[in-house]
Amino acid sequence: MNEFFAPIDDIAFALKHSARLEELAQIPAFEHLDPEMVRDLMSEAARFFADVVSPTNRIGDEIGAVLRDGQVVLPDGYKAAYDAVVEAGWNRVSAPEEHGGAALPFSVGTAIIEMYGASNMGFAMCHGLSDGAIHAMEAHASDELKELYLGKMISGEWSGSMDLTEPQAGSDLGRLRCTAEPQSDGSYHLSGQKIFISFGDHDLTDNIIHLVLARTPDAPAGSRGISLFLAPKYRLNPDGSVGESNGIKTVSLEHKMGIRVSPTCVLSYGEDEPTVGWMIGQENQGLMCMFTMMNRERIFVGNQGLAIAERAYQQALDYAKERVQGRAIGDELGPGKDSTIIQHPDVRRMLMTMKAKIEAMRGMLYASAADDDIATHHPDAGERLKAEARLALVTPVVKAWLSDTGVEVTSLGIQVHGGVGFVEETGAAQHYRDARIAPIYEGTNGIQASDLTMRKLRLGDGAVVNGYLDEMRGVVSELDARPDLKELAEGLRAGIETLARSTEWLQERMGVEARDIAAGSTPYLNLFGAVAGATALARLAVAAVEDKSGEWSETYLENRVTLARFFIQQLLPQALGNEAAVKAGSGDLFAIAPDAL
Repeated sequence: MNEFFAPIDDIAFALKHSARLEELAQIPAFEHLDPEMVRDLMSEAARFFADVVSPTNRIGDEIGAVLRDGQVVLPDGYKAAYDAVVEAGWNRVSAPEEHGGAALPFSVGTAIIEMYGASNMGFAMCHGLSDGAIHAMEAHASDELKELYLGKMISGEWSGSMDLTEPQAGSDLGRLRCTAEPQSDGSYHLSGQKIFISFGDHDLTDNIIHLVLARTPDAPAGSRGISLFLAPKYRLNPDGSVGESNGIKTVSLEHKMGIRVSPTCVLSYGEDEPTVGWMIGQENQGLMCMFTMMNRERIFVGNQGLAIAERAYQQALDYAKERVQGRAIGDELGPGKDSTIIQHPDVRRMLMTMKAKIEAMRGMLYASAADDDIATHHPDAGERLKAEARLALVTPVVKAWLSDTGVEVTSLGIQVHGGVGFVEETGAAQHYRDARIAPIYEGTNGIQASDLTMRKLRLGDGAVVNGYLDEMRGVVSELDARPDLKELAEGLRAGIETLARSTEWLQERMGVEARDIAAGSTPYLNLFGAVAGATALARLAVAAVEDKSGEWSETYLENRVTLARFFIQQLLPQALGNEAAVKAGSGDLFAIAPDAL
């Protein structure tokens, strides 16, 4: 009941029509990409993760990561699984060729990460964090640091971590106290403590490369005085091999409700011996450098929401097809026979809700990954800037809406199982427990909502979000132009115009009524996510009607239209009620005194 196999048809369809692989293949950086070979690649990846990684999921939850004699140890089988991932090269699909990667689009790598996360969400975090660290180093590290570290990080011989949070700081990084003292050789000695450091220590690789936020002497107060440093767990010998300890100590592990195999560490630096670090980027520009990594990680967290939702859905679907209970209304069976629960309308509604939301999530995620590819590699500067702006706008939505929806879908998965879903032995509860962290880390979803309304709606003086709304309206025009899809146009149009009115209401109050904007931020993000998800499904419905490749069956293509119709006509209207909450202001939120709450 805990088996997982990636949905190849769905992934290939979204890569073709949401990520627009054929268009990406026209970019010179991806001239080696053969879109027709992608299905074969996905099929091989699906087989690998089903056979090698998925079986590790349950033991990871039951045993988890353990701190033993100062060293974090993962359960039996994890080192072999990690080595198999590295040997097969699944961790470097989108990495640059000059450092040993396959240089395929990030959108293709995103599909691989989805399979990895669905197979074992906690385990996949190791490579997800390494990818973010690599991304930050590619953008900001010196050539010398790149030469020393990038090759082995991309190969998977070494892993990476992001060391941000401190006990007194939480999400307010301006309160960081970790210090960095300059040394005569250009290095720095780091001292202090960090908490909630995912994969801050483990026994999978020979070295762990920590990207650490710290303050240099006389740095300005607050976030303006933060710098970024690279500090390996073990120092390097002159020949680049792993040497002695670098004074990074694992103080303790957190005991979590989910992703238990992902070691969440409390780390100290320079406590017993110096922790030597090297600055990445410019002094006091660390937060800017780290956001290069964090924005990549936010897309990764959205991917986690999708991945764990897919796994929960597959298990719920299998159970619903097998579990016999009661006589479903309209199910014509012989005397004394009961129906499988999938024949009951309420169970079918839950499964359709799960499936439609998963396809909406996948469409949004892959389109955003393609924007990253265009922003990074397109030869035309104007196209790069447009894609970069669009990606900046939707990144908080991808992180928050997909991770919140992952929690919702995994909760529905338990509900489909009924009472046995609440029992740990079925495995359904683990998916919910694992999913619940995603709305919290990499910036809580409330922070993502504030980022969307307070910052991202201002991009280009509002031109970026208005352009995004116009792109959505273009999809409505495509629906209107097709008699077989016209019924979808009215509902989607209503959603887009509701979002447009809410956007205008917020824009009119910028700089004047900040508290009212903040109060409406989460309802606005929820509205934005639902409308963007509906639009993603509508695009896939148009593609299903137009696709004549023969790669998918007629039934499969017809079902894309059904899923879009279900979402737009039955799920989207529920989200449109957020407009009233967006515009309600902050009055009632603060009308009751804290002592009376």
